[in-house]
Amino acid sequence: MGRLKLYVDGEGNELQSVADGVYKVLGQKINLYADLSVVTEDEIRALNKENRGVDGVTDVLSFPMLDGIRGKTIRKKDFPLDYDVSERAIFLGSVAICESRAKSQAEEYGHSLKREMAYLTVHSLLHLFGYDHMTEEDKKQMREKEERVLSALGITR
Repeated sequence: MGRLKLYVDGEGNELQSVADGVYKVLGQKINLYADLSVVTEDEIRALNKENRGVDGVTDVLSFPMLDGIRGKTIRKKDFPLDYDVSERAIFLGSVAICESRAKSQAEEYGHSLKREMAYLTVHSLLHLFGYDHMTEEDKKQMREKEERVLSALGITR
């Protein structure tokens, strides 16, 4: 069985268990990997402006590499050009989490920074797997997956 390896730049190596939870809940089988950067407000504002045309600070941004994978088990044969031989895995994409926004949201929602970072990681990794919250139905599906992962990890509100 494979794994979703999470390469973390900055603080947050404990987030690998969160990636493991997403991988398991989504029923993936082959090796996958993603990059996660913990960034400042200035950095996330620049990324948001450059990639989305929004000049503002946000909590998390996801940059998926694969299309058409929502709800599917990823198979190497479906993405032969995306297979990284040196990693022995397929690259899902990159995530940037704004640490100061995570801290303020944790305070706002009355839970720990650890829980907020876990939630933002789950949320962003689900975006890499093709989930979104553009419609109410999409949002419902995404929230259900988020709760399943967090519950499986014993991370509650």
